[in-house]
Amino acid sequence: MRLLKLHRPTRQRSAPTAAWIAAIVVVFVAPGAGAATPAELLAGYVGEAGAPADPARGQSMFNSRHGRDWSCASCHGAVPSAPGRHAATGKPIAPLAPAFNPERFTDAAKADKWFRRNCNDVVGRECSAAEKADVLSWLIKLKP
Repeated sequence: MRLLKLHRPTRQRSAPTAAWIAAIVVVFVAPGAGAATPAELLAGYVGEAGAPADPARGQSMFNSRHGRDWSCASCHGAVPSAPGRHAATGKPIAPLAPAFNPERFTDAAKADKWFRRNCNDVVGRECSAAEKADVLSWLIKLKP
């Protein structure tokens, strides 16, 4: 007597769709993704902007009001090398310049989150990659 081996039908997996592939590319290849240093994050913004960063323009943007009540300096100080305070809540804010706070601009997701929030408060929209590059290039230049 011969035994027949019964096979369960194998479940076929579908090939990755274009949407999945696009999502993976956005997560892993987005500008600044996985930045470990402020310089790497800056390089991502510069690459996305397609033009070199201008620290003088970044300083001007940081210290100017753009039709809103606040500037970046309202909370971070005109030279953000010391702790600041949120203009509305009074909550303390650690120094923004990377040379004075080594944790700043080492996490791309966190940097993008705060740029998005703060640009909305200051400029009334998300900042462009060029604006982020300009501001970050100025902040990187600040040394003790």
